[in-house]
Amino acid sequence: MMKMILNTNLNDTARLHALQPTDAEDIFRAIDSQRDYLGKWLPFVEFTRSVEDSVQFVTEALELPEDKKEHLFAIRVNDSFAGLIGFKDTDRMNRKTEIGYWLCEPYQGKGIMTAAVKALCDFAFQELNMNRIQIKCAVGNEPSKRIPRRLGFTFEGIERDGELLTGGIYTDIEVYSLLKLDVAPQ
Repeated sequence: MMKMILNTNLNDTARLHALQPTDAEDIFRAIDSQRDYLGKWLPFVEFTRSVEDSVQFVTEALELPEDKKEHLFAIRVNDSFAGLIGFKDTDRMNRKTEIGYWLCEPYQGKGIMTAAVKALCDFAFQELNMNRIQIKCAVGNEPSKRIPRRLGFTFEGIERDGELLTGGIYTDIEVYSLLKLDVAPQ
């Protein structure tokens, strides 16, 4: 099932591959080198203090039982680590999931994350038989919010104080959704 997206090329230089233990060091280096930039919107940055923290994240993600496992992917540009994308909080009974993502600053504004989200949407609808995909973005995170808008997601509303950011500050979250029927051939 995962073969479809295992090494998906997003463009001439960017590709997705299923998260592997060997990605942990790259994940840590990316977070550690961009703490201020990534930490503004990503609460886990504050708690990622060593390579071991990233190793633990990857190990735990890969060792979940099959019925709880989420599909997570590294994004690489010219074989350099650029970010992560994956499903979270998947509800298999109700056939819905959420996509979470982050991309290192030098790779933003090039359409890479939009292509990655599109690839995951196709995978979720076609291979995982999901009916609903959700994306949540902090109200002030304009680059992140442009992605679901660009891909035809519907803005559903604001989840007040939906995420606790670095420094114990809550932020409101915009909720976007895409249904299978929204992308079904007419």
